[in-house]
Amino acid sequence: MKLATFEIPTPAGPLRRIGAAVDGRLIDFRAAYAAHLERSAAGCEEQKIAALLFAPDMVSFLELGELGRTAALDALEAAAQVDEAFGARTSYAMDEVRLLAPVARPRVIRDFLTFEGHMKQASRALGRSEVIPQAWYEVPAYYKGDCDTVIGTGVNVVWPAYCEKFDFELELGMVTGRRGKNISKADAHRYIAGYTIWNDWSARDQQMREAPVGMGPSKGKDFDTGNGVGPYLVTADEVDVSNARMVARINGEVWTDSSSAGRQFSFEDLIVHVSQSETIHAGELWGSGTVTGGSGLELNRWLQPGDLVELEIEGIGLLSNRVVR
Repeated sequence: MKLATFEIPTPAGPLRRIGAAVDGRLIDFRAAYAAHLERSAAGCEEQKIAALLFAPDMVSFLELGELGRTAALDALEAAAQVDEAFGARTSYAMDEVRLLAPVARPRVIRDFLTFEGHMKQASRALGRSEVIPQAWYEVPAYYKGDCDTVIGTGVNVVWPAYCEKFDFELELGMVTGRRGKNISKADAHRYIAGYTIWNDWSARDQQMREAPVGMGPSKGKDFDTGNGVGPYLVTADEVDVSNARMVARINGEVWTDSSSAGRQFSFEDLIVHVSQSETIHAGELWGSGTVTGGSGLELNRWLQPGDLVELEIEGIGLLSNRVVR
């Protein structure tokens, strides 16, 4: 499924919903599941479950696990057979809604560095040695980001006032789908809900200033609208991210044409590492780190106010944001 979080317009203001993209339309899980219940003459207990199933929050939905997935499939089946449910529509054309980030507020943001090519090229651009520390090959280190800075496709990214060199980063995002601790490599795949596109916007000059302190990235990453995510969360059973094409276009010009292949650590490896003596939860957003060549830093090309940045990953979709200052 291509899971989505979106807003539908109403006279009283926009209403947030979760659902799935099917054949160019967005299915509203809540309305479609109501149609399913009507068609199946559900009892009171199922009605109560329905109210819990489709709160307008992707994290809550993911926490339901297999129960939520089964209900979502029932909703999609009902939506394919009816146009309305209890006076409410079950689906919308794309131009009728506003897409939000699929996980509008992740429980946790963790961003890693798994592409050796990016490590080498970024080091070269910064005038440092291209020899990568041995520890990088052994420990999948990461930083934690601000969950309140996440935006979806089509939203303007506001250039931080203290920044002169503003940059994008093309990353593969993974969202966790269940709670666990001390997870084995054999079981790790069961904790992956799906994949999305992540633009880890960077105040690059500020990041360079902070790096010598060893506590970053701080204000190099932490600013409003600093994490673009979307357009969908594609479930792990529907997309192969072992060698997916990853492209970045600035104002229609291709700056990056790369691949998700060749990561030092898989997401399963990351799950094993992070879950050591720590409980992970459904709805966490984890980044692969920048794909090789997937930033202006590596190309010595910098964004300008007004630039349209489009990131595309095969099988997931297109994330588009415009830079404003």
